[in-house]
Amino acid sequence: MTVGRTLLRSLLAAALLVAGLQATRADEWRTTSSLIGDSKYGDNFQHYDYVNPNAPKGGGYNSVVQGTFDSFNPYIVQGAPAAGFQPIGGGLLYDTLMDQATDEGSVSHPLIADAYKYPADYSSATYRLDPRAKWHDGQPITVDDVIWSFQVLKANSPMYSRYFENVTEAVAISDREVEFHFSQKGNRELPKILGDLVVLPKHWWEGTDPNGKKRDITKGTLEPPLGSAAYKIASFKPGSEIVWQRVPDYWAAKLPVKIGRENFDTQRFTYILDDNAAWQAFKKGGLDDIKPENSSKKWATFYDFPAIKAGDVIKQEFKTTSPEPMQAFMLNLRRPLFQDRLVREALTYAYDFETMNRTLFFGFNTRTSSYFQGTELASSGLPQGKELEILEKYRDKLPPELFTQAFKLPVYDTPQAERKYLKQAVDLFAKAGWVIKGGKMVNAKTGEPFKFEIIGSSETDQVLSGTYIANLRKIGVDATLRIIDQSQYINRVNNFDYDVITNLLQQSESPGNEQRDFWSSKAAATPGSRNFSGIKDPVVDALVDRIIFATDRHDLVAVTHALDRVMLWNYYVVPQYYRAVVWLAYWNKFGIPDKQPSYRGADIDSWWIDPEKEKALAAKYKGSD
Repeated sequence: MTVGRTLLRSLLAAALLVAGLQATRADEWRTTSSLIGDSKYGDNFQHYDYVNPNAPKGGGYNSVVQGTFDSFNPYIVQGAPAAGFQPIGGGLLYDTLMDQATDEGSVSHPLIADAYKYPADYSSATYRLDPRAKWHDGQPITVDDVIWSFQVLKANSPMYSRYFENVTEAVAISDREVEFHFSQKGNRELPKILGDLVVLPKHWWEGTDPNGKKRDITKGTLEPPLGSAAYKIASFKPGSEIVWQRVPDYWAAKLPVKIGRENFDTQRFTYILDDNAAWQAFKKGGLDDIKPENSSKKWATFYDFPAIKAGDVIKQEFKTTSPEPMQAFMLNLRRPLFQDRLVREALTYAYDFETMNRTLFFGFNTRTSSYFQGTELASSGLPQGKELEILEKYRDKLPPELFTQAFKLPVYDTPQAERKYLKQAVDLFAKAGWVIKGGKMVNAKTGEPFKFEIIGSSETDQVLSGTYIANLRKIGVDATLRIIDQSQYINRVNNFDYDVITNLLQQSESPGNEQRDFWSSKAAATPGSRNFSGIKDPVVDALVDRIIFATDRHDLVAVTHALDRVMLWNYYVVPQYYRAVVWLAYWNKFGIPDKQPSYRGADIDSWWIDPEKEKALAAKYKGSD
């Protein structure tokens, strides 16, 4: 994208935002929140335009999950939450104040709150609760529930703590209104993202369990909690299965964000320990109805079993327009081995994406070259204009090349490329004090070998790491891969107990407070954060704050470019690749709307069970192996 087109898009987005703010003056109630212009639905939102508003309810959706679980509390660091729970947001059990749109970026619609407002200086936000909102036990969702939820989540959840770092308190204004106070003015995103607050039932968590023991929100539990959303736990087998049942009198079923969605009567999640067993379960049918596929090899070569050929399993690609995640080898800077930028750059030069894409990924993938891939927020070329003005303040703390060279990753596009880039990697190691002796990369002073371990939890990690490890060994680096079980993996990642992992970070079109959880020095020292690389950089901290308090869209784009560029030139991760599609294979038992939301790619919540199709499949495959 040219600089001119980027600037034009930024100015246009800013103009749309201004127009939206003028249409609804400060401190007036808003029923839809947006950070980039107005929602396409306006004030007359009836339902999403892609759903079937008359979709039938009924039937069961079955899914296989790899690993195990030991908790129904996802908002603490300890434990592995069961499928249906998630660490930020409400999952299947809880509703949030507002519901993030499925087909637009940075847009939310009413859920527990029917409206919100904020003053012109962004010093607070007030949410007004829908009087119809209630818990599954029939009690109303109250302002007290909201205030209590804010307090306990900020105190116990690493993600919510950083997400709402600038929210100092929540106070009751009336029996329907709760006001959130901010420590600083000018955080344009904060009023909107408070709609992401999950609301928990105070009366349930502060009560006692069937044995008379007082419940504790700071601990894991396998007692099914009281919820408010479309599903509740019907049954479970600890560590191996959980079944969710649709709530027939769900209070929000007629809200626009819910019409035509959440149609399955039950959702069953069966836990299986390894990839191969999970694959066999899908091929057989019955345990796994929809398989999201991430493996290029499997997508290209594995889907040729009889049910595919008979049309009983459908293989479909859904294109997406949402930002692409940064999937990468995350180098843990908490380890002294990775604290030298030259070393991290050398490790980046040893990654041969092109050969892997050709030989392993069937050409499906594209190299990731930005933390904000697929958006106008991705940096390119040389810094200029406002971005350059922002970076100049930190010039003496940044790599000089950042100002004189466009950032480029190595491209292994010729037979000579491997020799070229591996030599550059060796030269970088030498500058950092590492030399090859006896075929091993060792510290020139101590003789200590350069050795690290990549941990993973599935065979996908073997595919991702194999070629990279082989290249590293060509220059004497002793890299190994260790596959561990899912529970151990989650625990080690939460506690930053690894040298290197593969992980991904999903951005939005309007980055803000979540950047603290990704990159801040504070997050680097907080177990359970998403600062997987352990970045502690004052420049990054300052730029994250600039993003959070950006004055307008143009300012946000410029400072995000700056952060992206600083992160790339510091080589905190070894970027891998992305695909702008969602791959799904599914047993042909579903009714599906004629279109799916392009922003998300596919919204399975808008699908429904077709009884005739399901009956035909059951008759055909009954007792099959």
